[in-house]
Amino acid sequence: EVQLQACGGGSVRPGESLTLSCVASGFTFGNTGMTWVRRSPGKTTEWVSSISSTGSSATYAESVKGRFTISRDNAKSTIYLQMDSLKPEDTAVYYCTRTGDSQRSQGTQVTVSS
Repeated sequence: EVQLQACGGGSVRPGESLTLSCVASGFTFGNTGMTWVRRSPGKTTEWVSSISSTGSSATYAESVKGRFTISRDNAKSTIYLQMDSLKPEDTAVYYCTRTGDSQRSQGTQVTVSS
């Protein structure tokens, strides 16, 4: 059974940082690309970032490029999303997924507010 567990959200002020984590199990993690998506209130789900199975390649939405960094530790079956210079528009529930798969982790709420 595929399981994805995301955590690390919280409430921060603009300009601050957070790091999200997602621990995976039930599949061959080291062979699988992974993705972060988010859903803001009243909006559709937005793709945030993806990373290749080896971690050698990463892509980002324009809205987060230069501020967010995705990474992974295949030994721990975990991906991360380092979020710096957070803005109020980053407020959302964040989910991790296997790239191209519809199954998501439970969400972790990120709130950026002064």
